[in-house]
Amino acid sequence: MLQAALETAHKGMPDSEIARRIAAGDEDAFHLLMRRYNQKLFRTARSILKDDSEAEDAVQESYLLAYGAMASFRGDAKLSTWLVRIVVNEAIGRSRKRKRTAQVIRLDSDRVAESGVPGDEAGGGDMNGDTAEQPEARAGRAETRRMLEKKIDELPDAFRAVFVLRAVEEMSAEETAAALGIPDATVRSRYFRAKGLLREALAREVDLALDDAFSFAGARCDRIVENVLSRFRNAPR
Repeated sequence: MLQAALETAHKGMPDSEIARRIAAGDEDAFHLLMRRYNQKLFRTARSILKDDSEAEDAVQESYLLAYGAMASFRGDAKLSTWLVRIVVNEAIGRSRKRKRTAQVIRLDSDRVAESGVPGDEAGGGDMNGDTAEQPEARAGRAETRRMLEKKIDELPDAFRAVFVLRAVEEMSAEETAAALGIPDATVRSRYFRAKGLLREALAREVDLALDDAFSFAGARCDRIVENVLSRFRNAPR
């Protein structure tokens, strides 16, 4: 109840005012900030780390870093872009620790096969609930979502981060470029390539699924055979 009342009371509060209040130590404003950007920051971290639990940890740590630096926020960029940049750096740092002997995610170069990381400058809301729908439809949507998430996870590291920010979070090319510290043109080219790779991957899944569409073997085949034989044996001669 308190959470809902807080969000309702401050729903229209601009980010600049939230930042000012947080810098002054306002806990309610900090709460509101997290509710507003939790989903965006989780998706950002998840696009780099490909692990739900570690992405959550990265977001939590990033909020604390943002809180400590909030007094230095001057509004030159959008607060959301500034927060995304902090999460990107935190997630990449965690990726570096996890993959010390492997290639590290590279976001600042078109040569995605090489290792490297961007410079270490620091740059909502709850997850949407299910609408009322039949269990079969809900299960189908969940399966489609899992397949799409799996294919997004399989994108090359640099393409994946760009795709999530552009397509999932609907950030502009300019905002995405600022968050990731790469040129606008690079964002556009990677986004275009990521969509192409996803289309190819999903098309392959569809082709494979077509082979199994309206499957007949197994229990259905056995049932039809048994029913027909039963009626055949009991039919008058």
